[in-house]
Amino acid sequence: MTTLRSPVLAETPADIAARLLELDRPCWIVRTDDGRIAATTDDWAIGSGGQVLTAVPPLPPEQLGDSAFRAAHGVRSAYVAGAMANGIASPALVIAMAEAGYLASYGAAGVPPAAVDAALTEITERLGDKSFACNLIHSPSEPALERAIVDACLRHGVRCLEASAFMDLTAEVVRYRASGLVPNGQGGIDCRNRVIAKVSRVEVAELFLRPAPVRLLRELVESGQITTEQAELAGQVPMADDITVEADSGGHTDRRPLLVLLPELVAARDRIALTVPSAAAVRIGAAGGIGTPDAAAAAFALGAAYIVTGSVNQATREANQCVATKRLLATAEFADCTMAPSSDMFELGVQVQVLRRGTMFAARAHRLYDLYRAYDGIESLPEKVCRELEKNIFRCSLATVWRECVSYFTERDPAQLISADRNPKARMALMFRWYLGRSSGWSIHGEADRVADYQIWCGPAMGGFNSWAAGTYLAVPENRSVADIADELMMGAAYLTRVAQLRTAGVRLPAECVRYTPRSAGGDHSRTRNGLEADVRRGAESAIFHQ
Repeated sequence: MTTLRSPVLAETPADIAARLLELDRPCWIVRTDDGRIAATTDDWAIGSGGQVLTAVPPLPPEQLGDSAFRAAHGVRSAYVAGAMANGIASPALVIAMAEAGYLASYGAAGVPPAAVDAALTEITERLGDKSFACNLIHSPSEPALERAIVDACLRHGVRCLEASAFMDLTAEVVRYRASGLVPNGQGGIDCRNRVIAKVSRVEVAELFLRPAPVRLLRELVESGQITTEQAELAGQVPMADDITVEADSGGHTDRRPLLVLLPELVAARDRIALTVPSAAAVRIGAAGGIGTPDAAAAAFALGAAYIVTGSVNQATREANQCVATKRLLATAEFADCTMAPSSDMFELGVQVQVLRRGTMFAARAHRLYDLYRAYDGIESLPEKVCRELEKNIFRCSLATVWRECVSYFTERDPAQLISADRNPKARMALMFRWYLGRSSGWSIHGEADRVADYQIWCGPAMGGFNSWAAGTYLAVPENRSVADIADELMMGAAYLTRVAQLRTAGVRLPAECVRYTPRSAGGDHSRTRNGLEADVRRGAESAIFHQ
């Protein structure tokens, strides 16, 4: 006797959510013979009667974004853990992401050259052929640092550079790009040194969408740093393989809205491709404000080839931040950020976005910049102001600050000291930058008596992440793993993309089904889905569909 099996149909919110989370299978919305509306991933049910109202195709997280990005970088998902300066994006963070199949960028900015070299040694020895990136931050006041980082990347065979905060192209970023160009034997060019440019302005993006300037290429050839062939090849390819649209991020940012900036840069890419055809292949990704599955899904829906996270990774186990700072970050709300003068571009008035809650750094940094603008040098400061600086901000004598500046720049960039000897205002800038630079280190190392001076780069994504993770295992910083967060955000983005597809088709799901919350720690997405199912079971017992 043959037993006919019943089709598997989902009608409660919990069951609907479970069907939608089967991301590797199509999900159909059907009307049964007796008029009930249900969701199913059971293809046998489709042939057993009833009417198919609409459907969504399979959407594994690995399919989000541009497949060319995944292929070019040898990763499984179009997701990047962006660089965080001073080594906050640590070797441990980069290694954890690479071993999970993601791209991550080592935070070389602000790190002494010897430490960068040691970090790249650790990463390359551990990862072998696995992909990772190293950050190169534009340092107009310290060109020797750019040179040292590029030297280290070339020496260690680093095949991807994340170029950030650039206002113009420099010889060093061009040298890195050109050094990896070779003919491929089929009339094309292999770009073995990939560049991901992080920008927030169209005019800067255009620099990376075009080939390197002839002037810089000529200088590099004349100085023997690249060959004539490499210069000729560099004149035929864009400076970047990928351009990250940096919206309202932590650290260096213009706080531009992603909804405006991403389409602007896509349009700029397409416009330049009319005269520079190779620019058409440059992929445009999204960063800034991405700390929840909703934000990730929105970025992909907007056309991002990949997404980049930053602030949310600072509070992970692998990040090089002290426990106290991670706990401050884990309590941040989305409005707990403010702007403050940056250390690396202090004289230019460039600002970075930092955490405001629990620290007085921003106010004190602004005080220093106001003094820099108002006076010609330390010697011009009123005695009362000098005492204020020594007591409330530096907490040591001005003479001590200068001695430490001399020691620091003697090793790092002696040209800075030559300029300071000639120009009192330059000397004052170095002394004020001493505080700005040290404040990040105090945060990283957990200097207990300097909590009020912690400089913690942070964007609103951190607050969004904390709200999303509240009440789940990810609410506790000790439970936050950088690769686990990547998995959760991409899984949630795929789930919410399917929800949006059904909504576009006229399907209205229960409110409980349009959220994705993190699964239980150590769970398996393909089997447990505990977080979401527990959430939806607290809601209504039936769905309402409008077709």
